[in-house]
Amino acid sequence: MDTTDVLVVGAGPTGLTLACSLLSQGVDVRVVDRADGPATSSRANFLHARGSEVMDRLGALGDLPEDAISAMTITVHAAGVPVSVVRFGDPGLRTAAPALLLPQSRIERALRERLAELGGGVEWSTGLTGLDQDEDGVTASLDGDRTVRARWVVGCDGAHSTTRKLVGADFPGAPVKDTWLLADVHMDWDLEPTGSYGWLHRDGILGALPMREEAGAAHGSGDGLVWRLMAYAPGMDEHGRDDDAVLAELRRLLPLRSGKSDARVLDTVWTSVFRIHRRLVDDYRHGRVLLGGDAAHIHSPMGGQGMLTGIGDAENLGWKLALVLDGRARPALLDTYRGERRPLAEDVLRVTTANSRLQLGEGPVVRFVREHVMLRLVGLPSVQRWATRAASQLGVSYRRGPLGARRRPLPSRVPQPGDRVPDLACLREDGSRTRLHAELGAHWVLLAAEHGPTTADTVRELLGDRVTTLAPTEEGLRDMLLIRPDAHLAWRGRPGDSPRAALEGALRDGRSR
Repeated sequence: MDTTDVLVVGAGPTGLTLACSLLSQGVDVRVVDRADGPATSSRANFLHARGSEVMDRLGALGDLPEDAISAMTITVHAAGVPVSVVRFGDPGLRTAAPALLLPQSRIERALRERLAELGGGVEWSTGLTGLDQDEDGVTASLDGDRTVRARWVVGCDGAHSTTRKLVGADFPGAPVKDTWLLADVHMDWDLEPTGSYGWLHRDGILGALPMREEAGAAHGSGDGLVWRLMAYAPGMDEHGRDDDAVLAELRRLLPLRSGKSDARVLDTVWTSVFRIHRRLVDDYRHGRVLLGGDAAHIHSPMGGQGMLTGIGDAENLGWKLALVLDGRARPALLDTYRGERRPLAEDVLRVTTANSRLQLGEGPVVRFVREHVMLRLVGLPSVQRWATRAASQLGVSYRRGPLGARRRPLPSRVPQPGDRVPDLACLREDGSRTRLHAELGAHWVLLAAEHGPTTADTVRELLGDRVTTLAPTEEGLRDMLLIRPDAHLAWRGRPGDSPRAALEGALRDGRSR
C-alpha cells in the first residue's frame, strides 16, 4: 500500500495551494483529482490582492501580473447610461501583490508549475471512493481498486465534494436566487478592455469583464482578448442548456439590458448555466479529514470571493499541518483552522448574499435603493477604499480567534496577534534588502530592530529551523514581531520578552497564552 503524509483530494486552486505550501515545508504530499486533466474553462476570473499575496509567498506568482489585464474599475450603468465608476486601488494596507483579472485556469497552471518545481504533481483520473479512519491515519480508496495510507486527508474537491460526503458532514444552506448564464466570448463592440462593466435592468443585471485568452485557445480571435459575460436569467433551466442555447440567449439579452444594439457576440469559447447556492459546513475537521475551499463553503460569485477564500483556507491550514506532522504541535492546533477561517466564510456568505439580493431585487423599494442611493454612495472615495479593503481580504484579521489573544491593550494602528502584517521593507542579517512577505510562505519571521539575546533560540527550539530573523528598514518599531508563514502576527513583545508561553499554548492546545 502506498503511503504519504497528506492526501489532497482536488487539484483546483485550494488543493494546489495547499500542496505547494506543504511541499515547501518538507511534507510529503499526494494530489489526486477525478478529472481527466487540467480544466480549460474558468468560472472564476478575478483574484484579489490577498490571493496574489499568497501566490507570491508560495513562489507561484511568476509572470501572472504581466498576463493579467489591469482593469481596476467597474462602470455601472442604469437605463443604459453610465452612472457610477467604482475604482479599486491601494486600500493603504501595503501589498506588493496586485489584483489580477485573468482566468482561473491560468492561476491553476501557475500553481501546477510551482508544484512541479517542488517535486510534486497531480494524479488525474483518480477519484476518491472511500475513507477508513483510525487513530494513526486514514486509508483512502481510489479509483482502480487502489488504496493509499495517509496521516491526514484534506478534501478540496469542490461544491459536490466526495470527501465531505464520505465523512458525513452536513452542508446546510439553500439557493439564493434563480439561474445565471456565464460565457467567455469574442465581441465586436466599442467598449475598451480597461475595466469591467455592469448594467442594472428591471429584468436582471448583465456584466462584462475582459480577460486575456489562454495561449493556444482553439477559438482565438487574433487580438488575444475574450470577454466574460454574466447575466441573470430567471426561469431558465439549469440543466440541458448547450452552448448554442446560451449564446442565443446572451445575444437576445445584451441589447435589451445594455442598450448597445450594435454590439455583436461573435462566438463563444465556453458557457455555463448555474444557480447560486449559499452553504457552509459546521466543522472543517472530521478526525483526520479536513475540508477546504468550495468543499466547505459556497456562495454567490458577487465580488469574486470564492477562489480567494479557498486559497486563504489552504495557506492557513498548510503551516499548521506542517507543525503537527513534524511533531512540534498537537492535533489540537488544527482546530484553530476552523476557529480562524469559518468566521471569515460566514462574513463572505452574508455579504455576497446581501449583494446578490440587492442586485437582483425586483421590488420598487429595492430598485430605488440600488439605482439611486447605492450608486451615489459607491462613488465616494471613502466607500471605494472600504470596498477595496473588504473585497481584497487584506483587512482580514484573526484577532478574535483562538490564536489572537493579546497580553496588553495596543493602539488600533499597531498590529496585534492575529492581524495581517503589511509587506514591509526589511534587512537580512547580512545587510541585504528584502521584503517581509518574500521571506514567508515556508518560514516564520522574527522581525525586530533589536533581538532579545535568547528570543530567536526560543522560537527555533519550538518551531524548528524555518525561522528567519529580519530587521525593519523603517524607524519606530521597537517591539519584536513573530510573524506566521501566512503573514499574520503570532506574537509581539519587547526586547527581552519571551514568546515561550504564547507559543507553547498554541502548539499544545491551540490557544495563545
